[in-house]
Amino acid sequence: MWIGARPARDEPMIVVESAQLVAGRGLVGDRFKGRPGSARQVTLIQHEHLAVLAACLHRDSIDPMLLRRNISVGGINLLALKGKRFRVGETLLEYSGLAHPCSKMETLLGAGGYNAMRGHGGITARVIDGGVIHRGDAVVYLSQDEHR
Repeated sequence: MWIGARPARDEPMIVVESAQLVAGRGLVGDRFKGRPGSARQVTLIQHEHLAVLAACLHRDSIDPMLLRRNISVGGINLLALKGKRFRVGETLLEYSGLAHPCSKMETLLGAGGYNAMRGHGGITARVIDGGVIHRGDAVVYLSQDEHR
C-alpha cells in the first residue's frame, strides 16, 4: 500500500511507487539497507496498525512516512509470517524479526509515540530473491512446499 526509502539519517523519507530490492542487501536508495547476511534488510508494517497507532495517540491518522518503515502492507497479519518466506510482487522475502520502535518515535509522533509503537512496529525481513516491487503488489504467503 505504501513504499518509502530513508535516504540519510534524520532526513525525510522518500515515498516511491516502485523500488528495487537487492538479494542479501535491501531496498536501493535506503540508507539502512542491511549488510550482506543482515537480518534487517527491509522493514514492513501492517497498514491496519496505522489506525491503532492513531487511536492510541488521539490523532485522526498517522502518515506511514513518520514510522520510517520501508513497506506498508494491508490484508495480511505480518506476525503470522514468523519463520516463513513470502512474496511481495516479484521478490522473495523471509521474516527475520520484529521491527522495534526507536526513540525517534517520541519526536516524530509526539509524547507517547514510543509506547504506542510497541507491539505495532512491524517486522524485518531478508531479501532472498531481489526484484522490483510496486505499490499495490500482492503479498503472498508461501506454503511449506514453496519454501524449498
